[in-house]
Amino acid sequence: MDQPATATLIRPDERAPVAPTASKPARARHTFWRTYVSDVRDAADARATVTAHTNRDAAIVLFTAAVCLTLNEYLGRRDGTGLIDAHTQFGQLSAWALVSVAGYVIPPVLVTRFVLHRPLRELGLRARGVLSHWPKYALLYSIALPAIVVASFGAGFQHKYPFYDLAPHESIWPYLVAWWFLYGMQFVALEFFFRGFLVHGLLPRLGWISIFVAVVPYNMLHYGKPMPEAFVAIVGGIVLGTLSLKTRSIWWGASLHIAIALTMDTLALWHAGRLF
Repeated sequence: MDQPATATLIRPDERAPVAPTASKPARARHTFWRTYVSDVRDAADARATVTAHTNRDAAIVLFTAAVCLTLNEYLGRRDGTGLIDAHTQFGQLSAWALVSVAGYVIPPVLVTRFVLHRPLRELGLRARGVLSHWPKYALLYSIALPAIVVASFGAGFQHKYPFYDLAPHESIWPYLVAWWFLYGMQFVALEFFFRGFLVHGLLPRLGWISIFVAVVPYNMLHYGKPMPEAFVAIVGGIVLGTLSLKTRSIWWGASLHIAIALTMDTLALWHAGRLF
């Protein structure tokens, strides 16, 4: 004979534990970390291999980088002792910018095409789909802007910027505007070198670590500037390197650099009473 069914009483403390639900901020942090760290790291490391070929290519990239940095240091000095003996402030700055552009671009391009035999678009020069990434860089600019404004009230900042020092009663046209154009070209070349040639050039051998290898010489470029700016360059180099790997493009990174540089110059001129 069937036994009657009986109900089992489950006390509250005997129920199966319920997994805690992550809060929205915790989920957002997890999503951010996965999107911009874990996924980028895993995708980069998946493309890296240790072979005689990748070892050779990495050595070539690093050797070329050392040569480029040395040439720029000694031939592109802004004090007039470099390759071009210019006797005016504008001439010295222009010579520095042009030598920097040539040093950061020409050797890497030649080495990539004729020694490494890789297409240049693999060095962060991808153009397709780039426009869709602008919100990330706009957010970075909005984060940096308050810090730049606060820093602009310091004497060290106002003494350093802008690099082209306007003479009394001198208009920003034509020399300062022309300098800004050359300054922007220099930033495009700089992004190509550090976030393109170094990061993507070392990617087949080092994977994700290529970001941090590129940060070391990039940070050293900021020696001689205010120390907070040099420390910010470490963080900025990591962030821009990560985004370069994720988007496979340097273009918005260069645009961000130009926007920040123009903002710094504009604020310095405003404090000096040279604007408005």
